[in-house]
Amino acid sequence: MHRNRHQKTRSGTSRYAALAGVYTVDPVHSRIGFSVRHAMITNVRGTFGAFEGILQLDGARPDRSKAYLSVQTDSLDTGMEDRDAHLMGPDIFDSSTFPLMTFRSTGLVPVGGDEFRMSGDLRIKDVELPVTVDLAFGGVGRDLHGNNRVGFEGTATLQRSDWGLTWNAALETGGVLVGDKVKLDLDISAVQVGLAPAA
Repeated sequence: MHRNRHQKTRSGTSRYAALAGVYTVDPVHSRIGFSVRHAMITNVRGTFGAFEGILQLDGARPDRSKAYLSVQTDSLDTGMEDRDAHLMGPDIFDSSTFPLMTFRSTGLVPVGGDEFRMSGDLRIKDVELPVTVDLAFGGVGRDLHGNNRVGFEGTATLQRSDWGLTWNAALETGGVLVGDKVKLDLDISAVQVGLAPAA
């Protein structure tokens, strides 16, 4: 009979015990993307190209794991230079004044299978608010350079107006140019750089 993937081993430790350690996010093999409704009929998608992060994973007690991520707001790319310049300007991110947006986790709850729900605080400009990220554990392995790697996928939905990102334009046909709901999607690959701190 096969043991459930999430049952504890006989030693009393979780099957995630081998993941314990400190990891840095690898931006080359990771992606932070977003999408937002445009002109009431389609979605504009983009990515942030410059970011860094730290994961502190407690394999025996996953709920004690922590994450920190910072993103350079002037690194966004939607495939249109004029639009990107506007998004980075004072109407939206005001990147020259607020070059970073940051996320710091406050809790992690297993929800079944390889899925977790991470709560945390997201700071955009000078506003910090709680958000929830749905995470899926992607796996662990050793790369070609002998580094231990771990992977996660994540999604979150935000209302940009909550952070004061309220710029918009009315359409002649009714409605507005840019939707308020923003969907985030994360593909994170992180490299182990140290052992987990002592409990």
